[in-house]
Amino acid sequence: MSGHSKWATTKHKKAVVDARRGKLFAKLIKNIEVAARSGGGDPGANPTLYDAVQKAKKSSVPNDNIDRALKRGAGLEAGGATYETILYEGYGPGGVAFLVECLTDNRNRAASEVRTAMTRNGGSLADPGSVSYLFSRRGVVLVPVEQPAGPVAEDDVLAAVLEAGAEDVTDLGGTFEIISEPGDLIAVRTALRAAGLDYDSAEVSFVPSVTVDVDVDGATRVLRLVDALEDSDDVQNVFANFDADDEVLAAIG
Repeated sequence: MSGHSKWATTKHKKAVVDARRGKLFAKLIKNIEVAARSGGGDPGANPTLYDAVQKAKKSSVPNDNIDRALKRGAGLEAGGATYETILYEGYGPGGVAFLVECLTDNRNRAASEVRTAMTRNGGSLADPGSVSYLFSRRGVVLVPVEQPAGPVAEDDVLAAVLEAGAEDVTDLGGTFEIISEPGDLIAVRTALRAAGLDYDSAEVSFVPSVTVDVDVDGATRVLRLVDALEDSDDVQNVFANFDADDEVLAAIG
């Protein structure tokens, strides 16, 4: 899974300076609204909201936008929409499995946009359950090696989170990836903060249990489909079970 994880890490860093920053901002704001509506508008008492706000801040979303999203979600300001989460399953080029997580106020629009992106880029939708079994829901935290107080070692990260429920710490080169049960994510995040360690993101993700190796051409086609899916305002996250080695990732930039 190293290639897949390195792609996810690179993608996270790239998002901050992505040319489609406005689209990224809109998705992060939507996350905040939904989290505030479901668990209350106080980040201190709502861990999901806290992480949504932190992710938005780390992606340079202006504080005014964040505050307005909090108020809309908490019902203190008009204008909030009612969103529902929908998970679409499918296959991309080379038999790579895809999970597409949508957060939308229009189910028909979301389905149409996901289907169009799939069919135009060598993919196809699949029946519910036919792809999801290849993934497991896991807590994933990304910790940069470079910390405010100086570089941190893998052993230090492991020592900080082991008793909090972390199951694995992997060095991805410049970033450590911590995997845990979804229910332990808050404890892991709290343990990192208690140890004085900063993190880039902390969220529950779909992690593939089986991966498909891809070459340069395969990776290019898979990432083209990922980009097409993420271009939809309704799509929040795209998960795929491809694996690409360092040479392939370097070749596709």
